[in-house]
Amino acid sequence: MSLLDRIDPRPPRRIYRWDLDKTYLRTDFDSFRDLVRTAFQKAHEKVAVPGASALIRELAANGDSRLCIVSGSPKQMRAVLEEKLKLDGVKWDEFVLKDNVGNLLRGRFRALRGQVGYKLPAILESRVSAPIEAEEVLFGDDAEADAFIYSLFADLIAGRVDERVLTQVLDAGGVYPDDAERVRSAWRRIPIADPVRRIFIHLDRLTPPAHFAPYGPRVVPIFNYFQAALVLLADGHLTAPQVIKIAVEMVQTAGHNIITLSNSFQDLLRRGLPLQQAALALSQALEGPNGLIQAIRPVPDIIAAFTKRLAALGTPPAPPRAQAVDYVALISHALPRTHKDRKK
Repeated sequence: MSLLDRIDPRPPRRIYRWDLDKTYLRTDFDSFRDLVRTAFQKAHEKVAVPGASALIRELAANGDSRLCIVSGSPKQMRAVLEEKLKLDGVKWDEFVLKDNVGNLLRGRFRALRGQVGYKLPAILESRVSAPIEAEEVLFGDDAEADAFIYSLFADLIAGRVDERVLTQVLDAGGVYPDDAERVRSAWRRIPIADPVRRIFIHLDRLTPPAHFAPYGPRVVPIFNYFQAALVLLADGHLTAPQVIKIAVEMVQTAGHNIITLSNSFQDLLRRGLPLQQAALALSQALEGPNGLIQAIRPVPDIIAAFTKRLAALGTPPAPPRAQAVDYVALISHALPRTHKDRKK
């Protein structure tokens, strides 16, 4: 093939980074029995969090993004996880899994449950090859340290965290020296930029959203992926018809209805998310000649109920203000949860 015949893919304008367990997949690790059952599940037995696959497909529809998955699942599960993603119609560009067998063989027992020494170097090394102008949106959950790690990643590449703070975090997180060096090496190769637009934390453990307030408005805790879709509509990543498609799938496959979806919208507005224009766009899309909404009947009742619930809120609170994140004060968020913590 000549150079004239070759068409290189355009560089990604947006990068979406996803965790898998409890973020994309409904996974239960709270007991040894749960762990064994999860390890032996077939691809068709694994269940995605409602709306997750629909959201990923819609985000990929523009053709100018990359999907990068970094999961704490062991490498030995790659085949079944890839098969599950394919069953869901999800296409990925990067897929990193944890080498727990290697950690065991090398006696690196802290690395089995530690996330900072695994995820932080993985996403920093991935960012090294990304275009400097590529925006990022990250998806994690409240089961581990995703809000902490993702925020630290964002502030490292934006130049808001110095090496002194980074060293304290790596030491407190029990990060092994070679992984700490991977972090520093990748960090030094990334041009200073501020690409991270949003960090979504799926509240699998129903952690109160206020727990994440110290990370500022960039971190958005969500109870479901309709909420993520609404924020991404406001941020310009999705259109109103795309959000409706995600809502339709959640209604058809996961038992959601107009009440649960309206409550989800109201929850975000009460937290000060600026979604008024998103609400208007959705109302216009619902009232227009859009065949998608015929899947949720009766449409007039849905429009009336949705409009009434939004109007009942009155004047929404002011959006939360951006703030510097004190990673030293939040170091406990970077540590693995103990069995005692899980019972709380």
